[in-house]
Amino acid sequence: MKLSCLPVSLYDDLSSGRKTLADWFSFAAKLGLDGADISVAHLQDRKPQKLDALRGQAEEAGVQIAMLAAYSDFTHPDGNFRARQVDILKKDIETAAMLGAQFLRVTAGQSRPGLMRSDGIAWAIKGLTACTGEATQAGLKLVYENHTIGYGWSQVDFSQPADIFNEIVMFTEGSGLEVLYDTANNLARGDNPLAVLKRNIHRIAVLHLSDIRRAGRFEPVVLGSGVAPIVPVLREMIAVGFGDWVSVEEASKTGKAGFRQAIAYADQAWVEAGGAARKRP
Repeated sequence: MKLSCLPVSLYDDLSSGRKTLADWFSFAAKLGLDGADISVAHLQDRKPQKLDALRGQAEEAGVQIAMLAAYSDFTHPDGNFRARQVDILKKDIETAAMLGAQFLRVTAGQSRPGLMRSDGIAWAIKGLTACTGEATQAGLKLVYENHTIGYGWSQVDFSQPADIFNEIVMFTEGSGLEVLYDTANNLARGDNPLAVLKRNIHRIAVLHLSDIRRAGRFEPVVLGSGVAPIVPVLREMIAVGFGDWVSVEEASKTGKAGFRQAIAYADQAWVEAGGAARKRP
């Protein structure tokens, strides 16, 4: 297992300029992580030389940019808007490849008022599979997340309900689209996270370990202190031979101590689930 982290707790600092991505890479290395995930929201300049410099900063710190988180939004009723989202996704693929990322996180889109279920599913499927060929050529995996709400979005994810997520996964079988499974997001709506896991386990390429205070409400807490079934999820994944990237989504806003506690718990939970202890870099 290789361990990375998406630093949601640092998003405000990164957006305001109080911290830089280089600061994040340095902190990730001090945490003993193998990787440091980032969001497209914090890439102010995508010129090749700037992206090369970012990649170099990560490598110099001793971490890999394992995943780039994007916020694709394919559920808008305006077809021109959806077409622009495909163009944005193509640029995100190019960006992720230049950063040396292995995964690009993609999402279905927002649950807008009046959106018909059938339209949302059809539009999401078309958008999510529009660029799988480009991703493969770039050496990337597009990973579709069982998601709650995107940074800067006003509405929750259209496919947050487990039945919609499962249907989109089913109808994209064979397209090249893979799954990023989050341990808490389905639970936040009251759905069964282990049922979602087992149904889609053959498509899961990477994991997000996250936690919430209680079922039925999206209230992030430090990993291991809430109700998400972290060890049972890892146990299921290890049983099918999974041993690739696991990413802690740290959104508890408890400072550096929260990151340290979350990373320590992720390593502990992996071993408790039956995995070999990670060799910390």
